Amino acid sequence: MFDFEKLEVYKIAQEVNIKVYKLIKASPQIDEVLVKQLKRSSSSVLLNLSEGTGRMTPRDKQNFYTIARGSVFESVAIINLLKELDLIGEEDHQSIYDDFESCSKMLLAMYRSQNPK
Repeated sequence: MFDFEKLEVYKIAQEVNIKVYKLIKASPQIDEVLVKQLKRSSSSVLLNLSEGTGRMTPRDKQNFYTIARGSVFESVAIINLLKELDLIGEEDHQSIYDDFESCSKMLLAMYRSQNPK
């Protein structure tokens, strides 16, 4: 097992990606541009988190955690827009939002834990 697979934030990021992909599949009315961007930003959280844990220096790790967290914000902006456009329901929105919020907090803690001098 790789180190990143043991992280709670990785498990949540993977779960939220599954939710996002299922939501997209069940919602053909969502604009193709937003679909592509949400897939990209959501998967970026998972991929940059994974890549960052494999880096050797604190600065390198921080860089990937920062990118992952930025992708969380981008994903949340998209799901907020989809909710406001009534393209996704409140329950789906809240579930995905909560997962991304958890990821954001954990990624920030991981960033801070690197504490490069």
